[in-house]
Amino acid sequence: MRKENVLIDKSRKFAVRIINLCDYVEKTKHEKVVPKQLLRSGTSIGANIHESKYAQSDADFINKLSIALKEASETEYWLDIMYETKYLTEDEYNSISSDCKELCKLLISIIVSCKKKQKNN
Repeated sequence: MRKENVLIDKSRKFAVRIINLCDYVEKTKHEKVVPKQLLRSGTSIGANIHESKYAQSDADFINKLSIALKEASETEYWLDIMYETKYLTEDEYNSISSDCKELCKLLISIIVSCKKKQKNN
């Protein structure tokens, strides 16, 4: 399986986790503002990765993945906020945060690889 396919699969599963987490926090903690921000950034990662499949050029592909990386970084921020405000337990935070960090690492690896390839051509 190509790295991009792994990335698409992991980002989709991550988006589902984010949706379920935000729903849980809204229902149990009665918090709506932060989960809404997390929902937007956390689901945007996969949307941008999915959109990159039909990029018009290598530069467009890199751009889409770079946007996904920015969204992943924002998602890390909101997860940190939710943990620090006690909306997430340490176990919940560690689990979903590690998935987010893994997506970041994959995105960085692919972006760096594509930029090197682009530079060599």
